Amino acid sequence: MDEHDIREQALKPKERHAVIDALRNGVTPVKGVDHVTVGRDKEIDSFKRNVAKIKEDGAAFRFIIGEYGAGKSHFLHLVRNHAISQGLVTLHADLTPERRLHHSGGFARNLYAELMKNMSNRSNRDGDALKSVVERFITKSQEQAKKKGLNERKFIEDRLSRLTDDVSGYDFAKVISVYWKAYEQDNKADMETALRWLRGEFANKTEMRKAFGNATELRTIIDDTSLYRMFKLLARFVCLTGYGGLIILIDEMALLYKISHKNSRESNYEQILAYYNDINSGSAEHLGFVMAGTTDFLECEKRGLYSYGALKSRLEDNKFARKQNLIDYDAPMLRLDNLSQNTLLELLRKIRHVYAYGIEKDYLVPDECLDAFYAHCYRGIGADCYRTPRNTVREFVSLLSIIEQNPDRSWHDFIDKVEIRKEIVPDIPDFDDNLIPFKL
Repeated sequence: MDEHDIREQALKPKERHAVIDALRNGVTPVKGVDHVTVGRDKEIDSFKRNVAKIKEDGAAFRFIIGEYGAGKSHFLHLVRNHAISQGLVTLHADLTPERRLHHSGGFARNLYAELMKNMSNRSNRDGDALKSVVERFITKSQEQAKKKGLNERKFIEDRLSRLTDDVSGYDFAKVISVYWKAYEQDNKADMETALRWLRGEFANKTEMRKAFGNATELRTIIDDTSLYRMFKLLARFVCLTGYGGLIILIDEMALLYKISHKNSRESNYEQILAYYNDINSGSAEHLGFVMAGTTDFLECEKRGLYSYGALKSRLEDNKFARKQNLIDYDAPMLRLDNLSQNTLLELLRKIRHVYAYGIEKDYLVPDECLDAFYAHCYRGIGADCYRTPRNTVREFVSLLSIIEQNPDRSWHDFIDKVEIRKEIVPDIPDFDDNLIPFKL
């Protein structure tokens, strides 16, 4: 998008405030993130092709790899927003020591529960979309049954029967039926119990039976071994509901690289391999995964994904492209470079545009100010001002705020007063499973 295209867009106050407040506080905007995206056109196009593939009965598994400050979290938000705009459902979460792909102490179920809490669609972009997705299935099914002159109960049960050929599908369909009946009776307690099962909130079967009643026909709960089966079921269910598919986005994958216990670390890598193989074998439909991590997480031969031979062979760079000094944007692993001087200046222009609600005549500072601000930052911390630009961006937003509050002063008065510090790259310490408290 060129600068003329940018200037033709006006921003709604709510969206403008969301972007500016996020940047001021040093976090990635959730809403309006596309307004402050620079230099990623080919990468974005690649993921748009993935979303289209998922909508057309396909599946995709991608890694986003980059150094600290390269914009991995920012890019995940871009992918998520595009998927939602295309009629898909998304789940997203960060890994933590208590949330992982594999663990026998409930940590995998913790990850599933966090993902489900953050389920998003067009009408619930900020998460907590599970209830609306289930109720859309019910209302859409009722409408179709009425239109076709069919018995509503039999029609819904027939649709749910399509899920029962999957492992855990019987119980999944049964829980949706429980919600449907409670929905018809406005029984909010039973509706919430069904949602708790779908969110993976039951720690054991005894707790589940107590909530549903001892006469329940349910045989299973969602536990540490259930994640991938449930993801596949959810993908099929959201398609029955009328969505285009399901995309799961997981950030902070570098946490796995910091697990000191080799067996525990490799158990998580085994899960990644299993997901990857199933997705790429054609066994999954309407399902996508995007995982983001650092270069060390990928390439470390002792602890990273490359320490696991089966993953290394699948994720190594395209050798042909590398020899030709080209980038394969559709490879399973996509590397994000840090910003350059030019892309930082482009970012500052976009921030200026957003700050002015997208109205060019209301820009607070001219291009000359942007150049002077960049030069001041570069003198202070060198290339770090654009390689890890969080502090640079935060100080620029603060500068615009001060200029706005002091209209009788010139921007020249403030540039040299900006205090710019190097971003401290956080060092995630190694951790041992034995030191993490177990929670019932």
